[in-house]
Amino acid sequence: MRAFFQLFDLDTSDPELMRAQFRSFQGHIPLLYGILVCNTVAITVTSFNAALLIETLVAPIVISTIAIVRAIWWLRQGDAQNLSDLEISRHLKRTCQLAVIMTLTFNAWVIWVYQDAGAYARSNLTFFLALSQVSTVFCLMTLRAAAMMVSVVSTIAFALYFSWIEGGQLLPQSLVLCCVCIGMAVVTHSFNRSFSEVVQSRRTLHIRQLETEKLSEENRRIAFIDPLSGLPNRRELLARLDRLEQDEGLLPKTLAIVFIDLDGFKQVNDEHGHQAGDELIRIVCERLRQQCPDNAILARVGGDEFTVLLETDEQTQNAQAAALTLAFRLLEQMALPVLVDRHVLQISGSIGIATNTDAKVRPRELLRRADLAMYHAKTEGKGQVAIYSDELDEGRLRRIEIEGQIGAGLTSGEFDVVYQPIIDAASGTIVSAEALLRWPRRTQGPLSPDEFIEVAEATGQIHPLGLYVLERACRELRPLGDLCVSVNVSPAQFRHPGFERQVLSILERTGFPPERLQLEMTESYLLANPGLAIKAIGTLKAAGIALALDDFGTGFTSIHYLKSYGFTHIKLDKSLLQGLEPGSKAAMLVAGAITLATALEMSVIAEGVEHEAQASVLRDLGCQEMQGFLFGRPESLAKLKSLLKDAGNEQQRARRVQPVQ
Repeated sequence: MRAFFQLFDLDTSDPELMRAQFRSFQGHIPLLYGILVCNTVAITVTSFNAALLIETLVAPIVISTIAIVRAIWWLRQGDAQNLSDLEISRHLKRTCQLAVIMTLTFNAWVIWVYQDAGAYARSNLTFFLALSQVSTVFCLMTLRAAAMMVSVVSTIAFALYFSWIEGGQLLPQSLVLCCVCIGMAVVTHSFNRSFSEVVQSRRTLHIRQLETEKLSEENRRIAFIDPLSGLPNRRELLARLDRLEQDEGLLPKTLAIVFIDLDGFKQVNDEHGHQAGDELIRIVCERLRQQCPDNAILARVGGDEFTVLLETDEQTQNAQAAALTLAFRLLEQMALPVLVDRHVLQISGSIGIATNTDAKVRPRELLRRADLAMYHAKTEGKGQVAIYSDELDEGRLRRIEIEGQIGAGLTSGEFDVVYQPIIDAASGTIVSAEALLRWPRRTQGPLSPDEFIEVAEATGQIHPLGLYVLERACRELRPLGDLCVSVNVSPAQFRHPGFERQVLSILERTGFPPERLQLEMTESYLLANPGLAIKAIGTLKAAGIALALDDFGTGFTSIHYLKSYGFTHIKLDKSLLQGLEPGSKAAMLVAGAITLATALEMSVIAEGVEHEAQASVLRDLGCQEMQGFLFGRPESLAKLKSLLKDAGNEQQRARRVQPVQ
């Protein structure tokens, strides 16, 4: 019974549904009143009696006037967005009330006229009364309460009166109208439910669209904004330089780039951990931002590298003078002590400056020159400012020197391979190891991978270095049970026409099972040479080798590329783990990446895991494998074997302490 009476209640709990009903009525109610006026006029014409002016003329004029006034009111209503929820609720309630009042008024008037009408007029009266009832209900269908009340009130009035008069001769018509009323009630209820579902679906679609736009904006922000510092990143800086390059009116000496590199930042990371390093970066960024003028753009272009793009007006001050003044202020700020976790940290900065003294110098070339000047300042003792000059390009000689040393070092056995463990997220066991190249026995002293890898890639020497790492890793790890090995592949290696054949040859020579090998690659070569990349990946994958997309989340890789290339794994870049905690934006992004990979039947490896809190969130999100300082640093083969042995002993102890079932 309660459910029955609820059909006649006006639901005002959903403001959006009320607005949809209001907008629907703006078109339906004027039509309804138009039909009512037409029926009233028709009845007046067929039933007019000069002796009964009040019944057949005055009353219909009053009814028509009220209907016209209400129709005009609805036509004059503006957009529902301009009305408050309370106003719309009040209008709908008034509509329900007026619908019943107008229905009773019209029925009463028809019955009043019916009593004194002739046989022909009476047949017209019953027809127009039934027609008005049906049209009213269908025009009110989007508002269930009004339609139901009108249907019930008009039907009851019609049935009671016309079943009683004339000895029950109109009883069949009354019964038919009752059946029609029941049918209309069912249709009205079904239509109203569908109408509500459409409104709900539209609302859900709108919410999802907003979420998609929000995620798209977040992705765009991540693509062009450094997540740690909140500053524009290298990509945004390059885009700005490209726009400046298209400016034909760019005057000489109006553009300068200040390139900043923090001195001692690596030592802070090594001694105090990456968390302290991140906090140091945030503090330094804020100090730099406060010193930059309004006409400057501060960007973070690397781990501890920043640039300031400075545009000036030649009439007031040339760019080089402004950049030099700014650089010394920045040096003073970077030299100030920084308090992080009760530790006083002291760093400095090396700064390089390049200006467009020549109008022919491209803005991107200024970035290279400023970088070169910064490197010169660092080699001169750090904490200094250097302005680019042509002589600084002599630094390229060092790159040439390193190029020659790489070949000699590879021949004389100066290089070494270290291994960083990759663990199974669920069990915590070591399932793989990433092979990394080191140069510890260089004649001139050890050289970090960041320095020689770049030279090797630029000169093509990365190919023999990469094959050296692959062959040595396969030989050294083959005896270690089912342990897999992951080896980085440079884009330059992919460009080599015999790369796939050489990989398979190494596997054959070393006897290393292909299913235990995983090759990691970045997207730069994939985007530049999609056809060759797909062919190479297909050949390697057909041999049983796993393929992983490295640094996922930092580039342009789309779902189309992931599907086309057929990767088996993706490696989440450590930058995605910044601020990773339950419910954070970082967790949402990582969850989205894992969901995407799972949908494409790929496994996910998270690199750069340094804290147990990060590992816990990654496990909860469904990440399959993890890698980072939390589980082990890159170590020698002997150290890796020791870790595997310790893990094996731990598993044996765990099995021994298990109770007998």
